[in-house]
Amino acid sequence: MNLKTTFILGLKLVLLTLLLFVCYSISSVVSGLSNSSQNADLKSMTVALLIVCALDTLVLSYPIIRSRWSGLRLVLTIFLVFYGVTTFLSQIETIVFLNYLVDIVPVEVIPKLFMQGAITAALFSPIAVLVHRGLKRTEQPHEINNRLIMPWKEWVWKLILISVIYIVIYMSFGRFVFLPLAGEAFQQYYGNLQLPGWILPFQALRAMIWTALALPVIRMMKGDWWEAGLAVALLFSILMGTLLLIPTQFMPDKIRIAHFVEVTSSNFLFGWIVVWLFNRHHNSPRELFQSSKATSDIG
Repeated sequence: MNLKTTFILGLKLVLLTLLLFVCYSISSVVSGLSNSSQNADLKSMTVALLIVCALDTLVLSYPIIRSRWSGLRLVLTIFLVFYGVTTFLSQIETIVFLNYLVDIVPVEVIPKLFMQGAITAALFSPIAVLVHRGLKRTEQPHEINNRLIMPWKEWVWKLILISVIYIVIYMSFGRFVFLPLAGEAFQQYYGNLQLPGWILPFQALRAMIWTALALPVIRMMKGDWWEAGLAVALLFSILMGTLLLIPTQFMPDKIRIAHFVEVTSSNFLFGWIVVWLFNRHHNSPRELFQSSKATSDIG
């Protein structure tokens, strides 16, 4: 990449950061969330939101630039990933725990959060694709793409395995990362919160939604498998984690930062694992780990 190309790319990223900030501002007003945050420090929220917009722009731009796809297909993929990670996956967990958080998060705020996320993603996705690639569908040179081509039995055992892995990561990072960082603030904020018995099946369902969002990114990315791995890991970690950088009246700073560290680190790891697991064909779990060991030995 020469100096001119780098400069143009930098200008595009700055422009998209500002446009994403505008998209968030519009969606907050339309959804009514701007009224909910009127007690917050406007200056600190503005600075935090600009940082969020810059980071989100970076991680969304990478798969757009390196995508085999173009046009409406690419726009829809970016929309689904952006909305799915930033809003849907986080807010369905809020709904599930609403009985425990009703004194903290007003019930009427939840639909507004879903609306804000949808508006932001709908506005920004075509803009990002337009700035980087244009909205017209472009013909790609014929290229064999064997990613995600596997028999249904392999899909079944890999999806089961990824559910188990996600549950282990979710529980482990909550216990060994979030709780130590939150300290006494955990009891003050969550009280005597007890995880319900159905939490494991619910997290298995979330694992399937995460995977569904990762698959089109895996399929569309150019280059080696690690590029798709990096793209998915960054999308999962940054898109969900950066919203925790914004000060809010609903969450104390210590809890918010503890969740930020927990979410970004665990989602980054899970994103890598999803791509590692699905990037190539394996006849059995045994073959998966044998091929991984062989690759490690060669390296």
